[in-house]
Amino acid sequence: MVLDEFRFYIRSAAAALNDRTEEINRLNVFPVPDGDTGTNMSLTLDMVVQEVMALSPEATLADVRKAITHGSLMGARGNSGVITSQILRGICEGLEGTEEFDATTIATALARAVEVAFHAVRKPVEGTILTVLRDVAEAANTAAEEGLGRDEALHRLSEEAFASVRRTPELLAVLKENGVVDAGGFGLAILIDGFAGAVTGTSRQVPEAASFTQPAPSVAIEQIDDWEGSDYLYCTEFLYKSDTAAPEATLDFLGSMGDCELMVGAKPDYKIHVHTNDPGSVLSYMTERGQVSEVHIHNMRLQSEQRERALGGQAPKPPSEPPKPLGFVAVCSGAGTANILTSQGVDLIVRGGQTMNPSTKDFIDAIAQVNAEQVIIFPNNKNVILAANAAAEIADKPTRVVPTLSVPQSFSAMFVFDPRASLADNVSAMEAAIAQVAYGEVTTAIKDAKAPDGSTIAAGDVIGLVNGSIEVVGSDIATVALGVVGKIVEGADVLTILAGQELAQDEFEALLARIEADFEDLEIDAQRGEQPLYPLVMAAE
Repeated sequence: MVLDEFRFYIRSAAAALNDRTEEINRLNVFPVPDGDTGTNMSLTLDMVVQEVMALSPEATLADVRKAITHGSLMGARGNSGVITSQILRGICEGLEGTEEFDATTIATALARAVEVAFHAVRKPVEGTILTVLRDVAEAANTAAEEGLGRDEALHRLSEEAFASVRRTPELLAVLKENGVVDAGGFGLAILIDGFAGAVTGTSRQVPEAASFTQPAPSVAIEQIDDWEGSDYLYCTEFLYKSDTAAPEATLDFLGSMGDCELMVGAKPDYKIHVHTNDPGSVLSYMTERGQVSEVHIHNMRLQSEQRERALGGQAPKPPSEPPKPLGFVAVCSGAGTANILTSQGVDLIVRGGQTMNPSTKDFIDAIAQVNAEQVIIFPNNKNVILAANAAAEIADKPTRVVPTLSVPQSFSAMFVFDPRASLADNVSAMEAAIAQVAYGEVTTAIKDAKAPDGSTIAAGDVIGLVNGSIEVVGSDIATVALGVVGKIVEGADVLTILAGQELAQDEFEALLARIEADFEDLEIDAQRGEQPLYPLVMAAE
């Protein structure tokens, strides 16, 4: 393939995905406003297109593969963007060493994509984009074994992608309950079909998502209900050097501390990964048996379009001043929240959160602007952690992520900051601090859905989330907020509560009076956060 041809194929696939972005977004089953699957995947491909189009006319296929890998790594946001990035990276790795593009090389590339994507995801779930990818890779292998030509093989893959999407509700209960197919899987099928159409010079009517609501029979696969993901807060990863490590015994220990445990590599160099509520104990155990380095919360990274950033409070110190030992970057939306964070010592605010997931590049730029030798990032949102992790891995200065899931957790983390302590010790102390924080949020459902307990949620309902899970549903903010408070304050002494921009001050004050009356022994720290979408964000500790 010549460069111009490959550019056309990539642009066509990206355009096909972009045309169906809103349709993919509507498949999201979680009714909380969030960074949408179609948008995140499309942004990933947009950055890939930009990097490929920027190549010089003399660029080789190796240059193209590097541009695709780098573009998706640096731009993507959200979990769907991360996985899409890893699929593209795997395909590029699978194409290394070949100038051919036939059924055999396609099968090899997709097989590598399966390896990379499944390795990147902490807890692979059946009925998702990963299932569709694996099914397509198996179809590619069969096509190669049958000796199909390139065009016929690509048509086969497109057909299998949509067939696999049709089966996703039988593999993931939350999809079946909501009458939809997997959004990421549908996006991948559109991407494959767009690429295949460009290569073969043909086009066909891509089925609408609504046509997939009656899934075809499939082979039974053990269902993993991953509505809320892991039961553990911290995805901990580090390099580990040991001449005596026993992988099976180590994995048994990691499994006893959490889930999604992984130990890869070969003696004496390993990479360790685990979800746990107690990363300090994990690190203590491992350092007694070997050497630990580069501790952080991990995943590979992705994609596009620079997000508008805002500096909260004071601007970073000019480079003419000596850098301080440790600086801080935090993600938030809302001027009040930004002011609180900067007053606590956060150097730079990256604007983002729900519906606005910052990219890896946003974090790389923020890290560079902080006039400090080392940096800690507070992502303050589950969907932002992946981008923060990826930036920390490739930043020019030592950077760690404290995996805060809400802004109030970063308040608690900053409270225990010790300027005399090392980066690792501060991260450990902050992780221990946020583990003691229960958080709640109040927002409005944007679509009809079902809660994890099976109860019905209607668009427009006020919903209360406790530690990320929908626990309270009602018709008014105050009643739902009181329900959330009751669930998070057990054993707590202090309640932090941030009012969003949609909540009037008199309503806020009336709610505070009710909380004070119902929870007389609770110390309340009330602030105007002015965050969008969420009238209330709360934390108890």
